[in-house]
Amino acid sequence: MKAMAELCAEKGYEATKIADLVRRAGVARKTLYDNFEGKEEVFLAAFDTAVDEVAQSTERACEETEGEWIDRVAAGLRAFLAAMAEDPAMARMCIVEAVSVTPAASERYDEALQRFVDLLRRNTPADTGLPETIEETLVGGMVWILHQLIRRGEAERAVDLTPELLGFILSPYQGVGKL
Repeated sequence: MKAMAELCAEKGYEATKIADLVRRAGVARKTLYDNFEGKEEVFLAAFDTAVDEVAQSTERACEETEGEWIDRVAAGLRAFLAAMAEDPAMARMCIVEAVSVTPAASERYDEALQRFVDLLRRNTPADTGLPETIEETLVGGMVWILHQLIRRGEAERAVDLTPELLGFILSPYQGVGKL
């Protein structure tokens, strides 16, 4: 699965062949097909694993942070951006490639975004009078900024965006609770 992320970052999903995967992973073609039906299934497994790991570390950062909701949101954002910066190949696979490689990947991408929307919703004030779609808007905007950064080959700089993205996420809530 790591080989899939690396190859997607280097060549893109479409240009990645099974032969590339088995060579990079150091496994026999038969071994790959014993575990996966094909390239798409490898991609989906790699995507699901990466999203789950990043979501769990982001959720854990929120849960383990004491203090105000703002502190939890900031901790979660830092964990999320650190994961993007630490593994640029994974970031590209999940944020750039998954959007359009196959219908199944696009569906998983939407589900992953919803997981982060739900996490933000759980960690921000309720009954704010803000639009129901505020969390979708904030997560979508943040992911778009990361998408552009990753496409430029600068995923390692994701943590540098922490102040800007935190300000973006918190700004609608100004005047709601303590800021």
